[in-house]
Order: sequence, then structure tokens, then C-alpha cells
Amino acid sequence: MSMLAEHIDLQAYNSFGLAVNARYFTRAQTLQELQEAVAFARANSLPMLLLGGGSNVLLRADFPGLVILMALRGITEAQGPAGTVLVSAAGGEPWHEFVQHCLARGLCGLENLALIPGCVGAAPMQNIGAYGVEVKDFISDVKVLDIGSGAIETMSNAQCAFGYRDSVFKGALRGQKIVLSVTFALARGAAPNLSYGALADALSDKGAAVSAQDVFDAVCAIRREKLPDPKVLGNAGSFFKNPVLCAQDFARLQQAHPALPSFAAPGAAGERKVPAAWLIEQAGWKGRQHGGAAVYEKQALVIVNRDHATAEDVVSLAMAIMASVQARFGVRLEPEVQWIPALETPLV
Repeated sequence: MSMLAEHIDLQAYNSFGLAVNARYFTRAQTLQELQEAVAFARANSLPMLLLGGGSNVLLRADFPGLVILMALRGITEAQGPAGTVLVSAAGGEPWHEFVQHCLARGLCGLENLALIPGCVGAAPMQNIGAYGVEVKDFISDVKVLDIGSGAIETMSNAQCAFGYRDSVFKGALRGQKIVLSVTFALARGAAPNLSYGALADALSDKGAAVSAQDVFDAVCAIRREKLPDPKVLGNAGSFFKNPVLCAQDFARLQQAHPALPSFAAPGAAGERKVPAAWLIEQAGWKGRQHGGAAVYEKQALVIVNRDHATAEDVVSLAMAIMASVQARFGVRLEPEVQWIPALETPLV
């Protein structure tokens, strides 16, 4: 194992910029270092926390165990079926840089997911998605380390049980597997995905000549306009998932609020996905502040560290937003950000 440190401030390792400490901290740059770190935690009955970019976590308190910074790097390519290229990236590769790498190699598909913070290893866990694309649509398989047995396993796309911002790694296998690398099936010169309205509008002047690079550039421009840079204003990106409503619940809500925006959701017939940002803004939360935490004035889906926020500030603001939306619309918001430790009682 690489150097083991004690009582380390994690402020620089979480994109919210919250000042919490880790009892033990180590950086895993090789598989051996990772295996040694896991063995140390197990031998000392310590809880473990894997951090990559620290961009999708809310650290609510000091962590009493071992924090492992995932720093495995490396990208390889191999010929895949039906003319695809299988690109394997280590879990510690920064996601946006990986998307840039693929684009530079002429490998298309991931450009809609540009500028998402974090590392490759978090992509399948969260099934990251944006602008009409989910990463599950391009994942061939995921190589993992089983914490209990120490075995290295390869899980197929189907075995990952992907859902909306969800996977088996957040459910049945939570805390049991560590993502070592992810293999993506990409194609050269594939047609761009312009299914997301705002993206299609931004590129409407291009006509039929839209390239993957055009999509990448447009996504980056839209994200930079709407979302704060975590290096400037601490945040964890979209704090809440967009609620998916059954046909009956959606009809009830739409009747009461005719201006309610929505879009089709994969799943049962008639299900509609409703923008959480619209619900939060209509409930009057956009730009409001609680302690050092605030709802971002340009995007109500984002909670920011406005002024030296504590974890309690963020939690209190988030729970107040959820209670308000529930009371006004009868819709339960679910956090997209992972709370560590998780709350022992339901959020709403």
C-alpha cells in the first residue's frame, strides 16, 4: 500500500468543498496498492470509502474508516464486434478527459456526456446521463474487485442492472465491489444524438452536417452557462433526480399545473419524467440560501457551497426543498447525490 495518512482533511477531495476528516487516507495508483488498502481496512474492521473526483457525494460527517483515493489510470483499445472499438479505461481516469480522448480518436457516442465531473469508475455506478444519452448505452462490461473474496471479476452490461441514475452497485452489490475499469463499445463516425431539445436547438444552424465535435462543443457551452464550476463554487452537480411519474399521477399534476414540462420515460407505458428543477423553482427555492448553502441562481437543481457551508447547511437546505416540493406538488424528490453516511430514517 502507498503511504497511509491519518486524520486527513477531505475538503480538497469532495467537490462540495466541505471540511470533513478521514481517520485514514491512502491513494491507490496500482491494483496492488488498492488490494493492500482493502486488506488493511478488512484486517482492522474499518469501513471503506472510495473517492474518485468526489463529485457525487455529500460527506455529512468525519469518516471513521479508510478513504481510498482511486488513482488507477490507463486506456486501451481493441477491435469489437460489428465494427465497434472496445475502449477500456481505468477507474481513476478523469471522465471529461476520457471523453476528449475518445473524440480525438474519432470514437463517437460519449460526446453528449462531456464536462461531467468525476472519474470513469463512477460512471457505471451512477449510470451517468445528460442531453439524451445514458452511459449504459455504451458500456460493454465492467471489471471489478470483489471486496469479500479479493477476486477480480468481469460483469456484463446486463449484470450491472442499469436504471435511471442507478445500477446494481448502488443496490444489491452496494459496498461489495470496486470498479477497476470500464469497457465501452464505440463507433467511428456514428450519427450524433440530438434527441435532447436544447441541444438540437443549439445546433439547428448546422443542419445535417452536425459532427460529434459540434455536439461536444455545444454540450460544454450549455453546461458552462447553466452549471457552476466546482473549482470556483463548490457543488455536486445535479442534486436531485428528475421524478418519474406514472400516467395517473402525471395527469393529476398536469391538470393542476398545465405549464408542467415533461418528457417520456423508459419503463411502463405512460410514465413521464418531470424536471426536478422546475418543481424546485416553482416552489420558490431558486437562489435562496440557508447558512452557507444555497440553490444556484441559474439552475435550481444545483445546491452550492456559497459561503463556507457545513454539511449540516447542505442537508438542512436539501430536506427543506424536498418537504416543500412534496407539500406543494405531492411529488417526492430523491437525491441523486450519495449521502455519506446515509440517513437512518427516510428523507421524506
